[in-house]
Amino acid sequence: MLHATCNGAFARAALSRSTPFLTGGAILRSRFTYVPKPFKALPVPSNTRFFQISARTFATPGNDRSDRDDKDKEFHESINRGLREAKEGKQTNPDDVPEELKQFFNREKKHSAPQNKSEDGDSKDSTPRKDKKQGFGFSGNNNQNNNNQNNNDMRANMNMLIATIISTYILYRFTSPESSSREITWQEFRSAFLDRGLVERLVVVNRAKVNVYLHSNATGGSYSGQPGALLGTPQYWFSVGSVEAFERNLEDAQRELGIPSNERIPVAYHESISMASTLLHFAPTLIIAGLLFYLTRRAAGGGMGGGGGGPGGIFGIGKSRAKLFNQETDVKVKFENVAGMDEAKQEIMEFVSFLKNPERYERLGAKIPRGAILSGPPGTGKTLVAKATAGEAGVPFLSVSGSEFVEMFVGVGPSRVRDMFATAKKMAPCIIFVDEIDAIGKSRGKGGNFGGNDERESTLNELLVQMDGFGTNEHVVVLAGTNRPDVLDPALMRPGRFDRHIAIDRPDISGRRAIFHVHLKPLKLREDVDTDLLAEKLSTLTPGFSGADVANVCNEAALIAARAEAPSIDEHHFELAIERVIAGLERKSRVLSPEEKTTVAYHEAGHAVCGWFLEHADPLLKVSIIPRGVGALGYAQYLPKERFLFSTEQLLDRMCMTLGGRVAEEIFFGRITTGAQDDLSKITRMAFEICASYGMNDKLGPVSYRTDQESMHKPYSERTGELLDEQVRAMVMEAHARTTNLLTEHREDVEKVAKLLLEREVITREDMTNLLGKRPFKQADEADEYLDKKGRLRKEQPGPSETLHPDPKLASSRSDVPPP
Repeated sequence: MLHATCNGAFARAALSRSTPFLTGGAILRSRFTYVPKPFKALPVPSNTRFFQISARTFATPGNDRSDRDDKDKEFHESINRGLREAKEGKQTNPDDVPEELKQFFNREKKHSAPQNKSEDGDSKDSTPRKDKKQGFGFSGNNNQNNNNQNNNDMRANMNMLIATIISTYILYRFTSPESSSREITWQEFRSAFLDRGLVERLVVVNRAKVNVYLHSNATGGSYSGQPGALLGTPQYWFSVGSVEAFERNLEDAQRELGIPSNERIPVAYHESISMASTLLHFAPTLIIAGLLFYLTRRAAGGGMGGGGGGPGGIFGIGKSRAKLFNQETDVKVKFENVAGMDEAKQEIMEFVSFLKNPERYERLGAKIPRGAILSGPPGTGKTLVAKATAGEAGVPFLSVSGSEFVEMFVGVGPSRVRDMFATAKKMAPCIIFVDEIDAIGKSRGKGGNFGGNDERESTLNELLVQMDGFGTNEHVVVLAGTNRPDVLDPALMRPGRFDRHIAIDRPDISGRRAIFHVHLKPLKLREDVDTDLLAEKLSTLTPGFSGADVANVCNEAALIAARAEAPSIDEHHFELAIERVIAGLERKSRVLSPEEKTTVAYHEAGHAVCGWFLEHADPLLKVSIIPRGVGALGYAQYLPKERFLFSTEQLLDRMCMTLGGRVAEEIFFGRITTGAQDDLSKITRMAFEICASYGMNDKLGPVSYRTDQESMHKPYSERTGELLDEQVRAMVMEAHARTTNLLTEHREDVEKVAKLLLEREVITREDMTNLLGKRPFKQADEADEYLDKKGRLRKEQPGPSETLHPDPKLASSRSDVPPP
């Protein structure tokens, strides 16, 4: 900065910061002149120095021009006069200073005033500057910083990242040798540098690239404009395919130029790894690591505040995944929503009572059971009971799936078990529910680990220790659900861990009635439909259905009614829904040929007539030859009784009814088809069970060889096996002969039923009664009771069925003739 003073007239004037001095010329930000030549201030007194600078600043190149007006001459003369007076040491009168010069210095003084005040520590000028900083979040109001802290941190991090990337790139570009050198060819190298003697040395890098270093006289002269010429870096480079060929060409060129061997250009060899290649080499690893870190942060909720109050991400992998349900949690399932399992519900409610009022049991010396396991077929309501317990327990309820303890990392399962029980102890009294416990509770030492350490067994061992390790005074109860109790470890099933084994089986007719009552409540039924009679009828139509099947029937009925745009749900909608669940969807697109349709009609008529005239056969409800499901071309729906015991006569009658379709084909067509394959499989299995398991064969005697189907070893000898095969075949042939005699006797009845099937495709029990009369047996069956309920429930005839799905729970016969 250059300062000047003038007899105190100007206190502290400067040519200001806005006056840059550049090599090759000085540019003064003034409206008067441009000085293209450089100048240098002389060490003269202050007044002299001031006028010297002023003269050089405001001087024009054309002072001697004749076209200058008088005003310009007076202006320059006043400046020269002031310069002479300053050299002589005289005081300058302020009135003699030109007005343009005064305005210039006043303007420069105003521009420099805020800076001078800031340097002098003026608090007034510093205050707004501080407020301006505060606006960017650096300092100032704490409330403002608290409100904008997250945004400022995010902006600061993003700005820092961008600045780092840009700085790194710029640094790399300016420091790398490639940035200050240019690629040339061998011909350019020889003609421009080698032939002129400008090459100082050559460096072969990685046997593929040759860096050219020129002499200092070459770089400082005609090649001084090249980047990197003064930095000791190569100015040019060229690529070589073979180092041997390069050496040979270089030697030939120097020999042609007559360069002596002691003065030839030195060649060095260097192996190096560039920063770019290094970054490219590690880029995939860095990208994958960054992606994993980002996903871990995101899964942990954006940082170290993961679930459960502990560290998130990879640090919380050993934490329990159990979900907490308590009084504040909105659990919609209550015990009133659980029906059809009164005994199981009573035992579960006792556990809740144990935890709510433990003193009532402890004063009598009773101990609270430590656990109960709920077992039963799928869809019977094991998890539903647990949900109802969580909704009405009034104590903390931890729910977890057995599969959540199994991870790919060693030790995670036991760690989660410990953390879950530690959490439960802090919340005692508490209930833990482990759904599908067979995922970790299978018997140990039955293969799968091949002698190594099995993570699942370690998890099971930790579960055994935790269940038997806490005392009864901690009031922690463990409930578990599974549909495979046979595979669980005996140590897990013993008293002290799971004291109670609660079996939840498929509901009987009264249980299904109660379940239908629960699921019919939210449905919009027709106003004149009696809900009690409807539930009773539907429970009769759905033997063997589980609670989930019943809920599915009610939902399907609502969907069918909505599809038909009905204002409410009627009884026939439920009938269509039951058929859909039993046999599957109606395949309207599958068109049978007349011959196949006739074969299917007589096949199903044979089943219907056999069942009608056999006393112990299941009562017929409906027969159809409409293709349904995957491969069924026809089916017959029956209503089996709620039986728990079967006699030999009952089983033989069922075998004859199942063979009725194949025998009808033999009688009326003299040939057989593949449609009876499913029937033959059923009767063979039934005959084998009669002989091998139930002890109902006279030749084999009262023995039972019941084994697991997956077993590879037979529990009987080869001779017994041969005898068993003979008796099974003899029983099947006897049932075949009996069925043939029955259908031959009722041949006309079979023809009537088959013709009606070809005409209507679906016939009901009422049609069978009109054709054949009532069954020749005194005792009424479930179908008769169902018809009575149906007549009381509604007057009109239901439409034909729409959908079906095969289910072994219903004794139905299907014709599985392959489609054409």
